[in-house]
Amino acid sequence: MNIHEINKALTKTTFNNREYMITHLPYEREMEFYQSVKMGNKEEVKRLFKPLGGSGFGRLSDSDFTNLKYHLIITIAFITRYCIEGGMEMETAYNLSDIYILSVDRCTTADEIHRIHRELVDDYTERMHSIIKKGLFSRPVLICLDMISQNLHNKIGLNDLAEAVGLSAPYLSKLFHKEVGITVSQYITQKRIEAAENLLRFSDYSCIEISNYLCFNSESYFIQQFKTYTKLTPKEYREKYFRSRWGDKE
Repeated sequence: MNIHEINKALTKTTFNNREYMITHLPYEREMEFYQSVKMGNKEEVKRLFKPLGGSGFGRLSDSDFTNLKYHLIITIAFITRYCIEGGMEMETAYNLSDIYILSVDRCTTADEIHRIHRELVDDYTERMHSIIKKGLFSRPVLICLDMISQNLHNKIGLNDLAEAVGLSAPYLSKLFHKEVGITVSQYITQKRIEAAENLLRFSDYSCIEISNYLCFNSESYFIQQFKTYTKLTPKEYREKYFRSRWGDKE
């Protein structure tokens, strides 16, 4: 297809999706799910898990069965890369990906697709859970890491975390810094910047929308912090990486 044909098809698909109220899963919910797998957060993964092919999933094939296959392969690709970012050895992650994709290729029924979907999500989540535990984080710090991951779009700080784990704020602050290597505030900012990177690369949200969503005090503060961590302004980052593949990032 040439660019004219692609644009024509895009216009038609957009019109049909609006006409028949066909929607895709919200970006934030998808990222929250993959982030939960990355963190090995089994309870959160269970809460966010959504079977393939239901409301919110795009149409990738005229065949219902092939559509499920395509969506599962995309899910495997996303989970694999998130887990690599979370600390899974690259060789292990890609070998698992190959195994599951081959399994998908051999499927002959929708039930098999749904079974593999559930199995691979549980498998990657369990492996990430073990990897994070081996990092020798104490239970209070692990709870803090999970809470921070789940609340990047909410106001959260040391006092909230201390209350959740039943420790005094000064004690938790020292424990967190000892185990993680940075302060609670620095870690929250770091994770929000990572989320902002994804939003700048894979969404159309403006800088101020991302700043507000991730609870930065102001757009100017967000830009300052983003440049501190990435050496680029959000505008420069988007121009360089928008819609790029993971492997394109330097």
